[in-house]
Amino acid sequence: METNSTLSADVLSKLAANIKTWALELGFQQTGITDIDLQKAETRLHHWLQAGYHGEMHYMEKHGLKRSRPELLIPDTQRIISVRMNYWPDSQFNIMHLLEDKTYAYVSRYALGRDYHKVLRKRLAKLVAQIETQVDHLQTRIFVDSGPVLEKALAEKAGLGWIGKHTNLINKDAGSWFFLGEIYTNLALPIDTPASAHCGDCRLCIDICPTQAIVDEYQLDARRCISYLTIELRGSIPVELRTMIGNRIYGCDDCQAICPWNRFASMSPEPDFKARQQLDTSSLLELFSWSDETFLIKTEGSAIRRIGYQCWLRNIAVALGNSDGGELVIQALTKKLRQCSELVREHIEWALSNLEN
Repeated sequence: METNSTLSADVLSKLAANIKTWALELGFQQTGITDIDLQKAETRLHHWLQAGYHGEMHYMEKHGLKRSRPELLIPDTQRIISVRMNYWPDSQFNIMHLLEDKTYAYVSRYALGRDYHKVLRKRLAKLVAQIETQVDHLQTRIFVDSGPVLEKALAEKAGLGWIGKHTNLINKDAGSWFFLGEIYTNLALPIDTPASAHCGDCRLCIDICPTQAIVDEYQLDARRCISYLTIELRGSIPVELRTMIGNRIYGCDDCQAICPWNRFASMSPEPDFKARQQLDTSSLLELFSWSDETFLIKTEGSAIRRIGYQCWLRNIAVALGNSDGGELVIQALTKKLRQCSELVREHIEWALSNLEN
């Protein structure tokens, strides 16, 4: 076994190639390696926070510079191994059909299957174990959207894609329907060439955003983003944005769905990312009828559980208020009104009022 401090450039180069091979065998579609210089990303983050675009996501600022300076977060870090894994599910209905039919509930495609944190973390742990068989005194830390990490900036530097105008990462051969994960390490591995941008003059993602949350190219005001409103926000959804949410009850994919590069996206081979509990085809009324206990059972192992039952009902109430209404919808809203929290009650009353207008 090699000692980390004595590894030659040739050995490190071969190890980097092996890491990419092992990652493919573990189900990752691509792996890249980058250094820890994130000065440009740090400047962008600072301006974004100064503008208040992070809303109530206070965790985006509480770690100071650790998010943009990996060596402060994990001492002795020299490189970041960045990976991506496709998640596009085998869904029965296409996105536009679901958004046009107001009886259906739209759940962001990434959340239809098993919680991606668990899937990627388990695979990355296996990758680390493989590396440990080759190197002594190895230091690593795994992240899957789970710490103060600028994962998209790191992935861009590692050559996995470029950050598009909607602020998601895009790969010219695979679109953007993929998850990212990182391994921070003290290994001085050779780094990959950063990806170049290919958005050109296209602004389809900006124009299609239901709430106009993409306030400028590469500038997202999370406070207007439906993903933020339905997942991150724990309080009342601003009244002026509710009608724009439509039937989106957990996240929003419009900016990705319209992106021309996603014509190259391929379906994920991962069984864990296939839709569970018919969440790709369920009606709003069906999901609104879930009890607290049913919600916990149906969302076991899902990323959806993190928003909690009350926000789940809040989101669906807004979507029902944007529906075509009808006797069954009115009955469901009225029935839940008698047995819900103050937060949910406010959104149900809005829904009933909106259906009357």
